[in-house]
Amino acid sequence: MATQTPFFTSINRLYPHVRPILPRLIMGLLSALMASVVALAIPQVLRVLINDSLKPGGSGQAVWISAGIVLLLGIAEAGLVALRRQFVINPATTVETRMRVSLYDHLQDLAVAFHDRWGSGQLLSRAMTDLNFLRRWMAFGAIMLVVTTLTVLIGVVVMFAMSWQLALIFLAAAVPIMIYGFRFRTRYSKVARRSQDQAGDLATTVEESVHGIRVLKAFGRSREALENFNEQAEELRQTEIDKAKHLATFSLMVTLLPELALGAGLVVGVLLAADGQLSIGALVAFFATAAVIAAPVEVCGMLLAMALTAKTAIDRHFEVMDAVNTITSPEEPRSPADLKGALSFRHATFAFDDAPDKPILKDITLDIRPGETMALVGITGSGKSALLQLVPRLFDVTAGSVEIDGVDVREFDVAGLRSAVAVAFEDTTLFSNSVRDNVLLGVADTVPPERREEILAEALDTAQAHFAYSLPEGLDTLIGEEGLSLSGGQRQRIALARAVAADPTVLVLDDPLSALDVNTEELVETRLREVLADTTTLVVAHRPSTVALADRVALLQDGRITAVGTHTELLAENSHYRYVIASLDPEPRDLDSELSALEAEEVSP
Repeated sequence: MATQTPFFTSINRLYPHVRPILPRLIMGLLSALMASVVALAIPQVLRVLINDSLKPGGSGQAVWISAGIVLLLGIAEAGLVALRRQFVINPATTVETRMRVSLYDHLQDLAVAFHDRWGSGQLLSRAMTDLNFLRRWMAFGAIMLVVTTLTVLIGVVVMFAMSWQLALIFLAAAVPIMIYGFRFRTRYSKVARRSQDQAGDLATTVEESVHGIRVLKAFGRSREALENFNEQAEELRQTEIDKAKHLATFSLMVTLLPELALGAGLVVGVLLAADGQLSIGALVAFFATAAVIAAPVEVCGMLLAMALTAKTAIDRHFEVMDAVNTITSPEEPRSPADLKGALSFRHATFAFDDAPDKPILKDITLDIRPGETMALVGITGSGKSALLQLVPRLFDVTAGSVEIDGVDVREFDVAGLRSAVAVAFEDTTLFSNSVRDNVLLGVADTVPPERREEILAEALDTAQAHFAYSLPEGLDTLIGEEGLSLSGGQRQRIALARAVAADPTVLVLDDPLSALDVNTEELVETRLREVLADTTTLVVAHRPSTVALADRVALLQDGRITAVGTHTELLAENSHYRYVIASLDPEPRDLDSELSALEAEEVSP
């Protein structure tokens, strides 16, 4: 459970975002307040009408004048309500959009370690549901809560002016409401936070199930996934019921007690009027005023619940915004321009933040020459992928350094470093966009269109991704969310083409060719050597064919580099290396390539 912060402490955090639109919000508040004042003026017209015009000998014309005044006041009230909406809706949506963009920008900037800890559904609910609620609260809830409070206060003052005895009876009902209100605020805040967190967890489950639908179907686990989802949904339902019970109890009090007070006041008022201490007009006006403020009193529970939910949404929003990015550029960064690509690890040690005493990598020292292809091999869990992620600073070393051309990568501007280092991972991630946009993701927008097309064609050729031209709309074909409309081999080739198109100085490959057959892999490697002859490449290899194509091989064992040499040298000299090579994955069959070959044979004469 997150730490509960004071209500106004949380609300005050919105001020920097609200400050630019504060004048319009104040105008909307004043419009709503004037509408309430106009509504309170109508009972006073009735009081005058009854006391002066409806007595024997009164003027009939006064009735029509009073009716006209009431009509004008009603029109004025409706106009002021419409004016309030005009003042607040547009600026509130502007604040919502800016906060959402700011959140997304911050998420892009945060380190990978942050995203490893947070479920995507939690972030999605904060970016969408919470900010949508904040916009509605700013445009309606906050303003109406203030207006409701002022309306009740003004109404009570008017009621005291007409009859202090009846006003005291009405006011007595407020005491238990205020006492219970403090308890309601504490209880509702906790259950509201639990509800929003559970909704985020549920969103995470939905997203994971949709993305992993093929796995669930293939293993026949759809029923188990449904049961798990049903448990989470039921838990959220129970929490929502708890919220409704708290709100219903509070609403019962704020509705029942004032009604009981009015009933008692009616008896006392009749007695006062019979005794001559209160005029009939004042009695009618008193209860008309009570009717006007009854509606605000009844909705104050809902408005208070909105305020508490908004407070929770603010807390959840700033939980993310307060997260500190640990991967930052120095104050005076070095420029990564004109790098030759000499990649070095100098006594590099790395451990995750939650296990600093259990380093994944230990005292790594390794030199890769410019333009050289270095294969990294080791058994599962030896730290290969972790080592690769240190180069583009997806993680930072705990001790030691990673250097390019003798310069610590932490001295470069982060964006500049990542433009010089391209990556391709085994678990490829593609975006719901065209093949063209996915491949050209790392190419600067300033590159002329003609040159972009040349880069695109060369990258696809290098990655042996010619299948892209045969898609329904060619390179403009939308490949679907995470590229799931493509096969594994096709996704890997698109991801590799994306890395090649970035024209990096250093290329980091985490076994991106695992889904390709040997022939296709060899073609890709050959083209890589031609196109990226001056590019330093560090590749994690899980297959003997990949190892054999590298210039040199580094053996990673228990988080340490234990041997470096050519494939032939290590086979002859290192028993652990021979064990690793023997345990590497067998060559897979790329059914896509086999099908393409069969089709080519059928077409050829």
